[in-house]
Amino acid sequence: MSGNQRQSKRIQTRRENERLILEAAEKVFAEAGYGGATMQLIADMAGLPKANLHYYFATKEELYRTVVARIFEIWLHAAESFDNAPGPVEGIGAYIDAKMEISRRHPFGSKVWASEVMHGAPVIQDYLETTLREWTDGRIGAIQRWIDDGLMDPVDPRHLLYMLWATTQHYADFGHQIETLNGGAALDAGQWAGATETVKRIILRGIGAREIRPDLAK
Repeated sequence: MSGNQRQSKRIQTRRENERLILEAAEKVFAEAGYGGATMQLIADMAGLPKANLHYYFATKEELYRTVVARIFEIWLHAAESFDNAPGPVEGIGAYIDAKMEISRRHPFGSKVWASEVMHGAPVIQDYLETTLREWTDGRIGAIQRWIDDGLMDPVDPRHLLYMLWATTQHYADFGHQIETLNGGAALDAGQWAGATETVKRIILRGIGAREIRPDLAK
């Protein structure tokens, strides 16, 4: 095996181990909370020796902050729909699509975030005061521009964002309740699609979102 092949193998192994650790950590932190989680529990869930865990993440707090940052980065990527969208139908509609898909694919990460915030954000308060605040202010600006352009009703952009978060993340944070009311089964692909379209229709109609007329588009 050449030097380049060995290097490529090491990189691949590292990425796979980090994926296993982060997925295991999301589940353990979501189920046990920060205080109840241990590095040993996470290592067992990941199927790796505890020493491997400490090689990648020196402390539980470092691993926890990485899990929180990971779900937030995924949410940030979803919000890119705001940046270049011509109006709320496209921007908020795509954001709802993305957030619902994230709740389907990353329920444990969402639960970790929710639990942390409900406990007063003892570990990530600095994150809320910087990254989240800047992100929120930027999205408020986009919504306000659509209001000023007459593309949606004059609602409070901040409270609209809170509603979007609460609604889409409900499907992750309260997944057990939804499954119980669904006959004890997780939503299938068709049910997820139906839920997404329902949420999107209710919110877009509720804010009076209007599509840009083709003859007026720049």
